[in-house]
Amino acid sequence: MRCPFCRYRDTRVTDSRMTDDGIRRRRQCVACGERFTTLETIQRAAVQIIKRDGRREDFNREKLLAGLRRACTKRNIPAAELEAIVAEIEAKIVAEGKPEVPSSVVGELAMDALRKLDHIAYIRFASVYRAFADLEELKEALRALEEGRVPTAEERMLQLPLIQDAEGLVPPRPRVVAGRAARRATGTDGE
Repeated sequence: MRCPFCRYRDTRVTDSRMTDDGIRRRRQCVACGERFTTLETIQRAAVQIIKRDGRREDFNREKLLAGLRRACTKRNIPAAELEAIVAEIEAKIVAEGKPEVPSSVVGELAMDALRKLDHIAYIRFASVYRAFADLEELKEALRALEEGRVPTAEERMLQLPLIQDAEGLVPPRPRVVAGRAARRATGTDGE
């Protein structure tokens, strides 16, 4: 382990402790005497996330955490709770044992956790994730939340898609054009 201060190659471990994330080690550089902390974690095989457009990318816990933080902006939610949600989602994905997981699974698990944690954060996340086409879709999501009709992530994932393309992916839902753009498209704009 190189010292981050002087780049000397030899350091001495002064303390080791087990944490939920791995092993925390307090180190001291033999050359300059500076102290620093390292965290050892198990490196798991990367799970590929299949995006809606068919692209694949490695699961990125920081990207998921950033999305949850954006949804929880100006809400009284401790950072440790968001870290725990990300760790739980990552554990569920890894426990499936599949090398590839659709992004919809990650999104549904995140929405489920936010729904239990904070309704405002849930709606914020859902409005981006589900890309509501109009105000009515958003109102329906709010009504379902109020009435307790929001299915869990597991229930939503059990629903089988009706249409699949050649690769087994469900094509993205077409966006509904509302308002003036829709009237222009149908010729009922009056212009």
